[in-house]
Amino acid sequence: MNRATTRTIRIATRASRLAMWQANHTADLLRAHDSHLQIELIEVSTIGDRDKRESLQSLGGQGVFTREVQRAVLDGRADLAVHSLKDLPTAATDGLMLASVPSRGSTVDALVLPEGRDSGAAESVTESANESWHGVLPSEARIGTGSIRRQAQLLHHRPDLEMIEIRGNVETRLRKLDDGDCGALILAKAGLQRLGLDHRISVELAPPILYPAVGQGALGIECRAEDADLLEILNTIADEDSLATVIAERSLLHTLHAGCHAPVGVATRVESGELFLEAVVLSADGQQRLIESDAAPMAQAESLGREVAERLIQEGADALIDPPSK
Repeated sequence: MNRATTRTIRIATRASRLAMWQANHTADLLRAHDSHLQIELIEVSTIGDRDKRESLQSLGGQGVFTREVQRAVLDGRADLAVHSLKDLPTAATDGLMLASVPSRGSTVDALVLPEGRDSGAAESVTESANESWHGVLPSEARIGTGSIRRQAQLLHHRPDLEMIEIRGNVETRLRKLDDGDCGALILAKAGLQRLGLDHRISVELAPPILYPAVGQGALGIECRAEDADLLEILNTIADEDSLATVIAERSLLHTLHAGCHAPVGVATRVESGELFLEAVVLSADGQQRLIESDAAPMAQAESLGREVAERLIQEGADALIDPPSK
């Protein structure tokens, strides 16, 4: 695009080190597209950042890490927002649109043991790696994770485990782990990689043991729907395969009427233009698990997600996502 004057793009972001990495990564992608762009970062504090004591569900669940960042774009303080896509609700926000999804990072979760404890199993994601996590966790081990998705899937395989919620950024959680607050953490591999903390990964947990969250490892970039020039720029840093996978995953989650904290896991991949989607829905205690999968051309990503979700609903997914009160 030819511009008579240099454009300044203001990026709204949370202030955590991981969020700042994501914002700076987006800035680097934009500068690579046009070295004349001026980038400013606008730090925003969200309720999820400010309140470290309450559970995410009690704070409102969906949007606790995104609402204030989106508001900065809507009120004109910023031009775009960079989110961890797994935190972004699937319902559209009036005035904003998901404008770009850059190349996605790793989608898998990682088992992290206390500093100095070597699991001897930090290998690539294989069936043997998935089996090895049983041996590094003793009976009734205390696992630090506030994610219902992770809790339900781990309990499905190991009902003896005790789940405890640990809040805070990645560094805070690692410090609590090393201080003995729990026996192990479950964290996203992509976040650890982006922070240069790969060495803390003890075992990678991939499907069929642990299905990732919708949008895990992906960045979601939102801007105002009427900002045509910026939409054109953001399109240059989008990745077609990554966009197709997250469209299918978010379509599935939306059809299930489930939030980003629901016991829903997904696995997607693209092969020769074909998109493959597998999804699981569990009861919170892990005792019940439904699983469905299908494939379709990338151009049909949204309908693929919807169709897999509808099958899960027919099998009773609604009752697992929103169980009737006793």
